[in-house]
Amino acid sequence: MKSSGCKILKDRHLSCEDCDGTVSGGFDAASSQIVLCQNNIHQQSHMNRVVTHELIHAFDHCRAHVDWFNNFRHLACSEIRAANLSGDCSFSQEAARLNFGLKQHHQECVRSRALRSILAVRKISREEAEKIVDEVFDTCFNDYAPFGRIPHSNRDAKFANRDYENRDRYYANL
Repeated sequence: MKSSGCKILKDRHLSCEDCDGTVSGGFDAASSQIVLCQNNIHQQSHMNRVVTHELIHAFDHCRAHVDWFNNFRHLACSEIRAANLSGDCSFSQEAARLNFGLKQHHQECVRSRALRSILAVRKISREEAEKIVDEVFDTCFNDYAPFGRIPHSNRDAKFANRDYENRDRYYANL
């Protein structure tokens, strides 16, 4: 396997821990590890979304060499992608939260969840965070890697990833 320059500790990739507040999980960039907050995850579907969300951060960490602590644009972009691709803003999730809307609802949910995540992990004003999210939103919202499109279910995620992996085959055969 080709090295991407991402440091990974082979003895521990996933950790289940008790966490403060209502946090469900996190990505530890220093060790490239995903933390699941076992005291705040009570359903398999919730765990699936958290793992997917944090795996998007891990993917971004390796692919884009994200500067998590010094570049708020990097953080905002990864939070936008994770909210968009993990199912955080799926119709069923939004219905369960009693959030309904028609026009641009998915985009507004992604924007809101990314903003909430940034404010939870960095000391930054809401106005500054909103400005940063707005600056990177379109580019990051439309970056579907490693899926190729927004997956709408676990089954669809497998097909979306397969399509992404095979994206160059069509053009190679022309």
